[in-house]
Amino acid sequence: MAEIHTERWGILYCPKQGLTRPQKRWEKIERCLRENNIEYDFIQSENVKGVPRLVNMLVNNGYRTIIIVGGDSALNDAINCIMEFDKTVRESIALGVIPNGILNDFARYWGYKENEIEQTVKWLKDRRIRKIDLGCLSYTDKEGKDCRRYFLNCVNIGFIASVMNLKQQARSVLGSRKLSFLVSLVLLIFQRMEYRMQLKINNDTLKRKVMTMCIGNASGYGQTPSAVPYNGLLDVSVVCHPGLTQLFEAFCLLITGKFLNHRSVLPYRTRDVEIIDSNNALVGVDGRLVSQPVGKFSVAVRQEVVNFIIPGK
Repeated sequence: MAEIHTERWGILYCPKQGLTRPQKRWEKIERCLRENNIEYDFIQSENVKGVPRLVNMLVNNGYRTIIIVGGDSALNDAINCIMEFDKTVRESIALGVIPNGILNDFARYWGYKENEIEQTVKWLKDRRIRKIDLGCLSYTDKEGKDCRRYFLNCVNIGFIASVMNLKQQARSVLGSRKLSFLVSLVLLIFQRMEYRMQLKINNDTLKRKVMTMCIGNASGYGQTPSAVPYNGLLDVSVVCHPGLTQLFEAFCLLITGKFLNHRSVLPYRTRDVEIIDSNNALVGVDGRLVSQPVGKFSVAVRQEVVNFIIPGK
């Protein structure tokens, strides 16, 4: 049996895609760790596929404070790996984050900022733990395999899943945030804008054209601004297909945090959602596409299943 490391951190560093000097970033983090007298062991992931294997290694080697230096996708991989362990093991692990990804929405939700490494390390050292909820997407893939994917932030179905996929791919290739944003805008011209969906939310069954749908355990990249990952509920925003002028209005409201005020948005709060027919819309989990679901699929909440290190007061 591996020695249990109750004080020593296991740190997984996931270099940001497109960053030309990732070593400099890590050196800055390492300096903050030393200044705060943190005992730790460090491993680096060479690519996104390596995160689950390395988190599994950290858990099996007895680390009970696991810090992900990465973004939403790396956190998502870590969470899904941890959820494969028995409940007794899961409850002994505290997960923390130092934001370092293309998307850092879940870290920003709590107040962690990418350019404030010293403050982040101090908060992590305080080890203020809160049990948080996870969302869970359950579906069948093209091979007939029953799949389950947990998420911290949100599931996107439809247009926004396409947008986030384009943005992430462009950023990983081009590096520049502004350039990737411009390229993504051009590519949006070729994206499908509406899907005839059938949904069951609470006691409502919806059959209508939908542009995009967000099921949020947290802020959902601005689409579920009132969602919190500790109330045992999911927030849902269903966006019916708006006209061109309404589309621009929706983006403005998204930026200002008033997205739910738009006339085309149907907001819900629920414990689970059944997607009876998505009309082959793309599905993204925490900013990354999953394999295309076949037939109906569902999203539900798992209450208070992860120990997450949140900022101090």
